[in-house]
Amino acid sequence: MTDGRKADAQPAPAGGWGALNAVERHLSNQQVLIKGNRALLSMNKPGGFDCPSCAWPDPDKPHFAEYCENGAKAVAWEATKKRTGPEFFAQHRVEDLKAWTDHELEAHGRLTHPLRYNARTDTCQSVDWQTALTEIGEILRRLDPKRVELYTSGRTSNEAAFLWQLYGRLLGTNNFPDCSDMCHMTTTMALPESIGVGKATVTLEDWEHCDALFIIGQNPGTNSPRMMGYLHDMARRGIPIVTFNPLKERALLRFTDPQNPVEMLTGRGQPISSNYFQLRTGGDIMAMQGICKAVIAADDLAKTNGAARLLDLNFIAEHTHGFEAFADHVRALTWEEIERYTALTRDQIQQAAIVYMKAERVIACWGMGITQHKHGGDAMHQILNLLFLRGNIGRLGTGACPVRGHSNVQGDRTVGINKTPTEDFLVNLDRAFGFRSPREHGHDAAECCEAILRGDVDAFLAMGGNFFRAIPDSERVAKKVPQIELTVHVATKLNRSHLTHGKQAYILPALGRTELDLQDGKAQTITVEDSFCVVHGSTGRLAPANELCRSEPWIIANLAKKTVADRAAIDWDALILDYSRIREKIEAVFPDEFVDFNARISQPGGFRLPNGASERKWDTPTGKANFLFDPDIRDQDDDTPEKPHLQLMTIRSHDQFNTTIYSNNDRYRGVSGERMVVFMNDTDMVEHGLSEGSIVEFTAATRDGIERHAAGFKVVAYDVPKGCCAAYYPETNALLSLAHRDRRSNTPAAKSVPVIVSASRAGTPVCSKSEVPESYPARPTAINPVA
Repeated sequence: MTDGRKADAQPAPAGGWGALNAVERHLSNQQVLIKGNRALLSMNKPGGFDCPSCAWPDPDKPHFAEYCENGAKAVAWEATKKRTGPEFFAQHRVEDLKAWTDHELEAHGRLTHPLRYNARTDTCQSVDWQTALTEIGEILRRLDPKRVELYTSGRTSNEAAFLWQLYGRLLGTNNFPDCSDMCHMTTTMALPESIGVGKATVTLEDWEHCDALFIIGQNPGTNSPRMMGYLHDMARRGIPIVTFNPLKERALLRFTDPQNPVEMLTGRGQPISSNYFQLRTGGDIMAMQGICKAVIAADDLAKTNGAARLLDLNFIAEHTHGFEAFADHVRALTWEEIERYTALTRDQIQQAAIVYMKAERVIACWGMGITQHKHGGDAMHQILNLLFLRGNIGRLGTGACPVRGHSNVQGDRTVGINKTPTEDFLVNLDRAFGFRSPREHGHDAAECCEAILRGDVDAFLAMGGNFFRAIPDSERVAKKVPQIELTVHVATKLNRSHLTHGKQAYILPALGRTELDLQDGKAQTITVEDSFCVVHGSTGRLAPANELCRSEPWIIANLAKKTVADRAAIDWDALILDYSRIREKIEAVFPDEFVDFNARISQPGGFRLPNGASERKWDTPTGKANFLFDPDIRDQDDDTPEKPHLQLMTIRSHDQFNTTIYSNNDRYRGVSGERMVVFMNDTDMVEHGLSEGSIVEFTAATRDGIERHAAGFKVVAYDVPKGCCAAYYPETNALLSLAHRDRRSNTPAAKSVPVIVSASRAGTPVCSKSEVPESYPARPTAINPVA
């Protein structure tokens, strides 16, 4: 493991032949080399299917091959010829399968039959659809709906998510834990406080017209690789790309565009980041405020000298609230504390400020390196504050750009997957379907976990995903799941959550995004929403993995018929025979957002949902964009840099999407054949008495009275700031406390986990925890200076 790890290393460019070879290798391994390559040519194009991986938007004029390496892996993984049928489960006890790795479980192939857990034999056995649905319905009908949890994965379509929330509210609950609770819910909660909308304000057209881009806490090379084509083109045009990231991510250094013949032949690649600032984990708030300090200082000097002003004074006066208080705050910050908390120098901060001030049109984008912090929402506000200073929002080539990680994770929220629905939404839903929805607020993902730990959950139903593997405190929660009366998982492949089952458990095989969905002989189109608020159609092309696999809308509708048919006069069969009828209901419930829904998705590229902030219309209490800040927050982890622990970032490998592990390799970080590694700074290694290849254990330093350990990690020297380290998730999830989360959104602070690292002791278990606490710390009240 040598490629690109040390500070002085010169790694090969990302992308290029390595990406193409990886695509063909994965297609071949899944035995779909020809079929898979044909399918890829239909992905992310009008009339084809949407990528089942990331949520990067589709261009109006797609390339011949409009897909990336990781999207191709997702297609290969879903389109595989490998199968996990009843004969597999007859040969393997559930307890034995728990010893398999995440990769081994999913790599065995697609699920083919509905399954029911047999406690006597500890195996999953085939069951017909009607029996499974009837039994599930009978159990749910006798349970308290407030003790039922309905989880949604980001791969769920708008149509399925809309029916899922309808089903849950007919049951009588607003318990809708969602995968976005573990990633971008911070964006959804914090952005409206600043600009009145919880989504990106940009379009692809803005990307083509901006003249500086700031990337904060995002790794597009692995998490949204189609974005790399745009970064590549920007860099070639000389557009500055300023990156803030503790890790030196290979794709943000240099990238070879697989669709560029010259670069493919020469292997040179294009340098991407014009400035790469490796700030300390948790230093984002101070880094952004430091840039703002430099910009405001330059404007103050210009004012004194009678020179042209640097701030957009008209925008600030007409469209913002709270500027003077914020300006006074950053003026009072000292460069010593900014440098101490960011691990950046004043000169580096000034460099970033100069790029910002020279640009007329700036876009700032971020990922989970911002959202998964204890004060992620506060950091996001500082990014917005920086944009406000020069009016870089609501005009061509500018804006806020949170890049969502999973296809349609944003759309699920839009169509009603929400624990705190608005009264307007509920009134419209009730009117459309003729019943009264529950008004009591429900649970998000963290609150669902806490309810499980308290013993307050009787049923857990998951529409996709791998919930019990993805959550914080995963081992502690998993120990409580066997006490749950019922668990149901709608899935395409076997994963660890299916082995974490309740007293009665079912696994229901679903169609994948790539597969043809025929209802009454007619191919159905579903819809998704991308990161830029564009809704478009997706129509599967491949034959289903098995004739018993059913679409998610079909499963929900038929489950509803067995559970809540008497609670509203809904023709579930009619909805399923033609998905356009589901969209008509979505339009009835969201008349402003989805006007002419069916007609508009028939247009190539779909349509963009309303976004007031992109038009400088601010749906906030002040009626303006708000400069927000907490004067008492200096550091995102509430601990000073001098504390003895390290800050652990949990990260994906390049051969990973969420908890799906395509292989045990991480090509961009030079790791091959293993995942139990920790990336450390050379100086930290010396101070801890460690060397390359040392085996270490983690002890969580979160102050909540619970012991958390994880052992068996091999040290890898890497270019990461002193005091920081990184390791893969979900292997490190047991270290992450449920209480260690963003105060607005409850999103786990997985990018800044305080840990003590020490050489492993003989006999140390892989993971050990203490007992469940009696209660959790109260959730702090969000600070909102506007109020």
